Amino acid sequence: MSQGTVLLSWVIDPFVLKPGESMPDSHTQYQDCAQVARTFLELGFAVGVIDSHNRTFRPTKSYALFIGHRINFDRIAPLLKSECIKIAFLDTAHWVFNNHATYLRKLQLQQRKGVTLTGSHRLVEHNLAIEHADYAVAYGNQFTLSTYRYANKPLFPIHISSCVQVPWPEHKEYDTCRTHFLWFGTHGFVHKGLDWVLEAFAQMPEYQLYVCGPLEREMDFVRVYYRELFQTPNIHAVGWVDVNSSKFIEIANRCIGLVYPSCAEGQAGCVTTCMHAALIPMSSYESGVDVNNCGFVLKDYSIMTIIHMVQEISHLPANILGDLSRNAWEHARATHTRERFAKEFKNIILTILGEPRCKEIERSRAA
Repeated sequence: MSQGTVLLSWVIDPFVLKPGESMPDSHTQYQDCAQVARTFLELGFAVGVIDSHNRTFRPTKSYALFIGHRINFDRIAPLLKSECIKIAFLDTAHWVFNNHATYLRKLQLQQRKGVTLTGSHRLVEHNLAIEHADYAVAYGNQFTLSTYRYANKPLFPIHISSCVQVPWPEHKEYDTCRTHFLWFGTHGFVHKGLDWVLEAFAQMPEYQLYVCGPLEREMDFVRVYYRELFQTPNIHAVGWVDVNSSKFIEIANRCIGLVYPSCAEGQAGCVTTCMHAALIPMSSYESGVDVNNCGFVLKDYSIMTIIHMVQEISHLPANILGDLSRNAWEHARATHTRERFAKEFKNIILTILGEPRCKEIERSRAA
């Protein structure tokens, strides 16, 4: 017997694949969205899917649950009946925190370099998703959740999955790679702290930095940091690298760790991807990834802090570096996988369906 219909608002790409076409692997959202639908089907629900950017959709039937990405959630939720259980799926820190943090980074850059960049930020669309939700599922750690707690809604953290699993690097030479580090990320370079990392490594000629990101998307940033990116011998501007390529494995095996001082994330997939490649994370708390016994959290955000932490890590004994690398790899394989996401999401939905409010809704439906 059907449990009713779920309305899923996120990405539609996984549901319109042509025969023989593979799931996109450029972002975990595609496989995670597909798993959300699969979970509800397994629980006996029918599922209707719309793109979260669909600004014209209006429901013409009753839905038992609505689970939606933050974009467009606050438009759709009021159109649904009160007995519909509304669950927001949050993939970033709250937009007020995020946007404040990204503009603060741009202000700091302006004050350091005497230049204003119109791009290189990561703005989250203004939305009232949490206000219109009965419950919320969120990528991230306690930092991420803390940006939504003001709304007094039940929050369920979930671990982001991964588009890649990398074999353990059996022959990695820790004494050789201890001075080699990686910055790996997408656009929004100032938001993600690449400016600080470049300025730090420009002062450390004895350390090598590999920069993997879509440099062609931020030419204004490249012009400001041209000297660091292309005229500093110890900094290597690699550009964007496919995580499923041999080039990514080659670079990861050459480096000891990832340097990622982002100012706000949901849960940074670039950090968890690099942990899958056995890189020791050196990241901000606001990256949304708890590194615990496998990495280092930046104590504050400054160029000198990055310099000191890079030096501290590079001077650790080889056996300690090996242990941290192994811990990062094992943590990623245990925590950031499709299987773990599926298990956690199913448990969250079963918990929500067991909530007193949901039981009241079920009784009202049966009456």
